[in-house]
Amino acid sequence: MTIDDIDFATLYRQHMAQSERRPKPASDWDARAESLGRKPLGGAYAETFISRMDLTGSRSLLDVGCGPGTIALLLADRLEQVIGMDYSPGMLEQLEHNAKRLGLDNVTPLLRAWEDDWRDVPVCDIVVASRSGMVADLADALAKLNAHARRRVYMTQLVGGDFLDAGLIALLGRQRTSVPDYIYTVNLLHTQGIHPRLSYIEVPSRLAGTQDFDEFAQRVSWSLGELNDDETSRLRAWYNFDPQRAAEGGAPLRWALIEWEPC
Repeated sequence: MTIDDIDFATLYRQHMAQSERRPKPASDWDARAESLGRKPLGGAYAETFISRMDLTGSRSLLDVGCGPGTIALLLADRLEQVIGMDYSPGMLEQLEHNAKRLGLDNVTPLLRAWEDDWRDVPVCDIVVASRSGMVADLADALAKLNAHARRRVYMTQLVGGDFLDAGLIALLGRQRTSVPDYIYTVNLLHTQGIHPRLSYIEVPSRLAGTQDFDEFAQRVSWSLGELNDDETSRLRAWYNFDPQRAAEGGAPLRWALIEWEPC
């Protein structure tokens, strides 16, 4: 058996099913949209992402899973047309609000999910999928990205399969299979004769920078689900034992930035 005999599309779907990770409904993101929309645009992740993009000869961009405009709005003044696509109406409202605040008139919101029909989604020079590619069917998602990009695709995916510090997850007794990470994308593209460029972006943990334990526990619950009394007690002990570690939220998070020309 060689790597060419492996059906990575099926393997990904099986891995995702075993992880028991269910996509959050749009209503969950709607509930967070206003608070996320208030955050200043930019930051280390977005700036690193954009610094590695090549916009040469490009006039239009499609941002899949755009949220409040974290990537799209930082590029809008360098392009003629920007389409921000998301399945959360609340996020698209924040995208429009932020675009208006910045005086941008070339940003169009589009309500659409990965699994929806994309036949009416415009083809653009550049397609971005920033931290939005945790999908049920990766092969289908990559096909859609390729079909809607004329020049280049930029996608970031998780490295390592967990969004939180693995030691913290073990401390809470949460035994679960990690989610599929970026290597599936690299292998699926390889089977299509596409050889992507790969780099990494390291950012602080999602739990970093909380003001108190309640906020910290709330962020943990967002990722792991509701905590019981025993888990909350263990988490509080972890939080109080090392204030610097608590402020950092444990180990940093790494994203793989995958760039390729569509076939």
